[in-house]
Amino acid sequence: MKILFGVQGTGNGHISRCRTLAKALKKAGADVEYIFSGRDPKDYFDMDVFGQYKTFRGVTFATVNGKINFRKTVQRIRAFRLIKDVRELDLSKYDCIISDFEPVSAWAAHHQHRECLGISNQAVCQYLKPKEYGLIANVIMKYYAPVTKPIGLHWFHFGHKLLPPMIDSFQMAPTENGSIVVYLPFENMTEIVELLKQFPKHQFICFHPNIKQLSQNDNVTMQPLCRDGFMDAVISCSGIISNTGFALISEALVLGKKILTKPVSGQFEQIYNAQCLHTLDMATVMETLNSIKLKYWLDLPSPKPTVYPDVATELANWIVNGQKESLLSLSQRLWAQTVFPENVNQRIKALGYV
Repeated sequence: MKILFGVQGTGNGHISRCRTLAKALKKAGADVEYIFSGRDPKDYFDMDVFGQYKTFRGVTFATVNGKINFRKTVQRIRAFRLIKDVRELDLSKYDCIISDFEPVSAWAAHHQHRECLGISNQAVCQYLKPKEYGLIANVIMKYYAPVTKPIGLHWFHFGHKLLPPMIDSFQMAPTENGSIVVYLPFENMTEIVELLKQFPKHQFICFHPNIKQLSQNDNVTMQPLCRDGFMDAVISCSGIISNTGFALISEALVLGKKILTKPVSGQFEQIYNAQCLHTLDMATVMETLNSIKLKYWLDLPSPKPTVYPDVATELANWIVNGQKESLLSLSQRLWAQTVFPENVNQRIKALGYV
């Protein structure tokens, strides 16, 4: 089976998830070509698994100090370039089109009247219709990367045919060395460091796109982005502070790391994710970089890990085998293999799910 896989490049979480699925698709015997959009080509890293991938400009959101800036977002859009890329992307040689919230592949499939699988956390909204999504958000989610078959990934199914997260296997067993990993790529670097320095008894390892070389600032280790180094820090830390994207938090849940998360202001997806985590008692949420909330969270114990099945392998086989099993059946099989900590099970029962 020959597949075109379009990946949203603006966040490392999309790439991390697709890196996991890429390995499973290769093992399942698929011949996959990858395209990425939304990031400057020079800013991609650790991309070997994707082979000779192609990049497009695409569409990306602009953030300023942890908040979506719609004016700058609109200014970034190059509509004629996007239309040109969509029209010139020939899909005739592919048996299957997949988009992880990537607009060029999705719109090319729409333009050429092809089926398109939408595998992403964003696809969840087409099932759950979150109240956190207003009119503008719903329009964006409908037209940003339109697909014919949405496959939503989420931390819980909430009664819909969603799938659990796709998470790569870890090379080391998780430990706790007392450090706290901080990954807030959409926040102001100076504000992050000033907040962390208020807690000198704790050691923080801070990863940020603006950090270009390793350095030390009192109790804060400043680390440039690197997939292997980042995951080593995550596996051995005692807690994670992050924005409310999907991939890193999914990894933290599986590793049994406590989570303090701040959704990017104005980014409806992250606001909804934060609400879900709060509802399920999976994480502590802060609306701003808040020293009081951080102090409270630092004193919390580590949670029990969540056990999710090997979703990537199951999904890859499902795709390569022609999607013969219904998505509902696949969903039910995978959730039956999921094991939640007791506090999460109590919240699930309180919500009326058995």
